[in-house]
Amino acid sequence: MTGVQRGPGRARQGTIYRAGVFGHHPSVPTDAASLERRALRAMSPVARAYVAGGAGEGATMRANREAFDRWRVVPRMLHGVTSRDLSTSVLGTELRAPLLLAPVGAGCLVASDSDVLIARGAAAADVPYVFSNQGCNPLEETAAAMGSTPFWQQLYWSTDEALVDSMIGRAEAAGARALVVTIDTTMLGWRPQDLNLGSLPFARGMGIAQYTSDPRFRALVAERLAAASGPRAKVEVTVGAVRTLLTMSRTHPGDFRENLRSPEPRAAVETFLDIYSNPALSWSHLATLRQRTSIPVLLKGILHPDDARRAFDEGVDGVIVSNHGGRQVDRSVASLDALVAVRAAVGPDPVVLLDSGIRTGADLFVALALGADACLLGRPHIYGLALDGADGVRQVVENVIAELDLTMGLVGIDSIAAITRDLLVPVV
Repeated sequence: MTGVQRGPGRARQGTIYRAGVFGHHPSVPTDAASLERRALRAMSPVARAYVAGGAGEGATMRANREAFDRWRVVPRMLHGVTSRDLSTSVLGTELRAPLLLAPVGAGCLVASDSDVLIARGAAAADVPYVFSNQGCNPLEETAAAMGSTPFWQQLYWSTDEALVDSMIGRAEAAGARALVVTIDTTMLGWRPQDLNLGSLPFARGMGIAQYTSDPRFRALVAERLAAASGPRAKVEVTVGAVRTLLTMSRTHPGDFRENLRSPEPRAAVETFLDIYSNPALSWSHLATLRQRTSIPVLLKGILHPDDARRAFDEGVDGVIVSNHGGRQVDRSVASLDALVAVRAAVGPDPVVLLDSGIRTGADLFVALALGADACLLGRPHIYGLALDGADGVRQVVENVIAELDLTMGLVGIDSIAAITRDLLVPVV
C-alpha cells in the first residue's frame, strides 16, 4: 500500500480550515455563486455591466451553464488512488494543471493596473495567463509581472496589417509561448447592459494600452493629427464629457496635465475605434500567419465542427471552442455542447481547448472528460481581482485546482489523461 499523499485539494482545504480556527475566513468565497455576488457588489455599475453582461437577453450565458448541468460524474469506489498528477502540456507550454486564465479586456474598470495584478496572481498560482489584446497595461509590463510563468498573447486582427505584425512581433519579443487569435469579435455583439449606460470603455481610453504602447499605432495617431487642419470641432461640454476627458488623459501614456491640453489622447481613441478589429477577417488572412510568426497559433471562437476541421487543414496548431462568454451572439450554441461536436469531428489528437462557462473544478473535470485538453477561466478570475487584487486572482485559481484534484481523488483518477468520457453520464 502507498502512503496517503497531500495534493493541492487537501492542502487548500487545510489552509482554509486552519485559518478558520483563528476566526479568519477566505477573502474570496470558495463557491461560484457567492464569488460572483460579492464581486459584483464591489464593482461600479459600469464595471458590472461590462464584466457580467452578455449579448441580447443573456440566453447564451445561461446555455453555457445549462450545458454543464446535462452531465453527471460517476465516482468509482475502493480504487486505492492516493495521489494525483494534474500536470499536462499544451503546445509546448507546461501546465501545473489543465487551466489558463482567459483574456478579459478593460480590466481597469475593476482595478487599476489590472493586467499586472492578474499576472501576479497567475504567477503566484503558477498558471499561464493569456494576455488580453484589450489590456490596460502594455504586454511588456504584464510579461515582467509573470516572472518565469509562461504566458500566451491574444490578438485582435486590426484593419492595419502593419499593426498586426507589430503586435505579433512584440508578443514574440516579450516571450509569449503562443498566439491566440480571437476570431468571433470582428464586430461587437449587441450588449444591452453596456448600451443602456452608453458605456464603451475603449471610447474613454480604457483597455487600449496595447495600442498606445505600440510604435505602429503611435505612428497612425501622429498621421491622424498631422492630417487634421483648421480649428477643432466644437465639443459639447457636459459633466460626462469632462469625466471622459479626465479618464482619457489619465490612461494615456505621458503626463496627465499635458494630456489634458493635448489632442493626442482623443486622437488615439478615435484611431483605435477606426482600426481595432477587421470585419472582413477571413481564412485568407489567417493563412498568412505561418509566415508572420514561429510560435504556435490557436484560433479562439470556434463553435462549428467544419470550422475546426478547416482550421487544422489550414495549419493552425490548436482551437479554442468559445462563444466569448455569451457576449457576442445571443442564443448561440453553448461552448460545452460545441466542444463535444468539435472533438468528434477532429478526432483525439488535435489540440482543442474550451472557454466560456467554466466556474469550478468540477466543471473543469467535465470539460476534460468531454475532450478538452485544457480550459480557460474567464469571469471568475476577474471577480477575484475585484475582491482582493492579485491575491484574489490567486485564490480563485487555487480553489478551482483544489476542487479538480479532490474530484479526481474521489472518482479514482490519478492523471489528467485518465479523465475520460466513460466517467460521465448524460442527464436524460
